[in-house]
This record gives sequence, C-alpha cells and structure tokens, in this order.
Amino acid sequence: MLVSNAAAKFVTSATKAAASLASKRAFNSTSTLEARKFFVGGNWKCNGSVQQVNDLVSMINQSTLSTDTEVVVCPSQVYVQGVKSGLRDDVAVGAQDVWTGGNGAYTGETSADMLSDMGVSWTLVGHSERRGKGEADAEVASKAKYALSKGLKVIACCGEPLEAREAGTTNDYVFPQIKAYADVFSKEDWEKVVIAYEPIWAIGTGLTATPEQAQETHADIRKYLGEIAGADVAEATRILYGGSASGKTAPGLSSKEDIDGFLVGGASLKPEFADIVNCNGSEKSLKPVNIGINGFGRIGRLVMRAAHNDPMVNIVAVNDPFIPVNYMEYMLQYDTVHGKFPGEVAVSGEKEISVSGKPVTVFGEMDPSKIAWGSAGADYVIESTGVFTTTEKAAMHKAGGASKVVISAPSGDAPMFVMGVNQEKYES
Repeated sequence: MLVSNAAAKFVTSATKAAASLASKRAFNSTSTLEARKFFVGGNWKCNGSVQQVNDLVSMINQSTLSTDTEVVVCPSQVYVQGVKSGLRDDVAVGAQDVWTGGNGAYTGETSADMLSDMGVSWTLVGHSERRGKGEADAEVASKAKYALSKGLKVIACCGEPLEAREAGTTNDYVFPQIKAYADVFSKEDWEKVVIAYEPIWAIGTGLTATPEQAQETHADIRKYLGEIAGADVAEATRILYGGSASGKTAPGLSSKEDIDGFLVGGASLKPEFADIVNCNGSEKSLKPVNIGINGFGRIGRLVMRAAHNDPMVNIVAVNDPFIPVNYMEYMLQYDTVHGKFPGEVAVSGEKEISVSGKPVTVFGEMDPSKIAWGSAGADYVIESTGVFTTTEKAAMHKAGGASKVVISAPSGDAPMFVMGVNQEKYES
C-alpha cells in the first residue's frame, strides 16, 4: 500500500464491527430482560509521572474500544483531574480510594464530595493493597456507602490470600467481605456497584486463576449475594475478575458466564488494555505502529519529533546515506526552527542512536530496496527524501520488509490523502 501525504503524518483506521457476547449474561430482572454489560476497569495504582499520564491518556484516546464494554480508569489521586479533563468522553474516570466522610480537618484524606465535584464517577474501595494496610471490612463498607450517598458508583473489591486458596477456605475469607457491603447497601445502592474479585495471590505475581477456578468463585459469590441481598440483586450485579488479567488470558476468562469483566492492574498501563476491553467481540484493537524514516532532513526530523510523545507510534529506524550518526544526533537535538529536542538524544552504537532511551537503528543505504526495515521491526516507512515519490520507486522499500509506505511529498501516481481534506477516505 502506497500513500502520499503533504505532511509528515499518516492516518490509520480500524474496522468497526458490532459484536457482543452480552447475551450470555442476560438475566430476568422483574419483568424485563436485561444484560450485565461487560465492564473493564484500569487501576493505575501508584504509577505515573505527568508525562506518563499524558501518554496513557493519549494511548486510550487513540485506541479502538468496543462500545459493548463499559470502561473506567483509576489514576493516582493527584492525576485524577488532569485525566478527567483530557480523556475521551466514553471512558469514565474513577478514584483508587475514598474515605468514610466529607470535607473538613482530615489531613491526607480524599472525600467523595471532592471527587463528585470534579466529575469523577467511580471509586475503588477495599482493594487488597488497602486492606493489607489494616482496613477492616466495616471501614471499607462505610467508605463505599458514603461514596454512593454522594453520587459516586463503586467498584467493591474482595479477595483471598494464597493460604486461603490452598486451604480450600476461599469462601470463608471472601463472604464476610461481601456481607459487610450488603449490611449497608440498599437495593438501589447495588444498582451502582460492581464487585471485583481479586485473588490476592494472583496480583502482580504473574499467576492467574484458571477460567474454571475464577468461574467457580464468581458463581459462589453470586449465589451468596442472592442469599443475603436477593436474587434480583445477585443476577444484576456485575462481578469482575481482578487477578492480573492480560490480553492473552482475558478471552478465556470472559467466556465464563459469571465473569462480567476485569479490574486490570499492570496491563492497564500498556496498549494491551485495549485488547482486554475488546476481548468479547470482533473489535480490532488499534496497536502501536513501528515506523522507519527514509531521509533525515526537515520532514524526517519533524516526523521524529511528532512521534516522540505518542505512545502509539514507535520510530525504530532511520535511513540516510549522507548523515553519520553523530551528526544525526546533533541535528535532532538542536533545530534552528523548532528549538531543542524535548528528550534525550545520544549515539548508542556504530549504527544506532538512542531517543529518550529507545534505540533507533540507523542505516546508510542509497538503494531503498537494500534497507533492512524488517530487521529493525519497521512496518511503515515514511519516505521523506522527496526522491522516491512514484509508486514504483516507493515500492522498493517493501523489498526490505516494509508493509506500507507513506510518501511525504506529492506523487504523480500514488493516492494522496491530506489531513483535514480527505483523510476519511484512507483505508488501512
């Protein structure tokens, strides 16, 4: 595929397909047939810097996310407002914790009143990493109840340690946590609650419960919830799996009828978060694209700068037979028009530069067909020399492993797409 573009930017698009397994979670609630909508929450935990959080927001905003899945992300409290202001409207923002009361002389606490005022719609309570600091069931339930009273919705966590799993006492450990919630929730409250079952032994360890193990516990929780809160509450309440789900494990787990989604930890900081969101249907996740740049003149360097803080774009290689790596480093770092590069640039090898810690392979070939783009992992090539602008000449890049070529200059015979004019006609 050869594409011409007047700027050093290109457009990718993902095919949208309506597909859902929601019918597997259908239930009878009073006289109407409803369905438990699939739910994926991303718990960013105590991770991030201003730049990383901005990158995560950019990644999510560019991702293709199934409309059949409700999506919530929970950044660290200090980043909540920034994420809320920058994130796409179809992804909700939640807090990682909340306290039991309102505003006042309570140093270090975050109130539900504050979160509600910021437009935050969800909060976690009772996460195992909070319970591990001594939070008792009654305190956790009190947090949840107050948050609900202020209009927040709640991801109510529960889970057991490895010792309980191995001793066969998972339910003995988890049910009292569920009972504490049920003791303070009304039936109306449950409409704004999802339960997140976290096998503590599988959080951050790389271990994951098998789909069968997870389904068994989810079914037990739903049955117990029916006994203490009513069958209608049990059938309507979504129960999430929170044991280090990944893009690989999510499809198998989500196929179980009592697993209504995921509370995701580490994977929510990566592009595979979209895979987990989309695991129930045929929606294709938009992935980061690996790019090679042919020609490191003005356009080539602008492409490098534009991609620098975009988590969905990786520059993996540059080819320019006229610029040695040491001067390539200097040209990128210092630009008379655009100023100093906003990251670290260094020569990291005879044929490699490092850009903000990421290696970029450097080639010096005159003939495009001899550039080993595939060995560097480049899928796309930005042809920015202004020389190889015809379909025939640009196609020479494909001999080295490139799958697509984007020509930055006008072409006599390649299709042309211009941002703001006709980019919607581009098909990936």
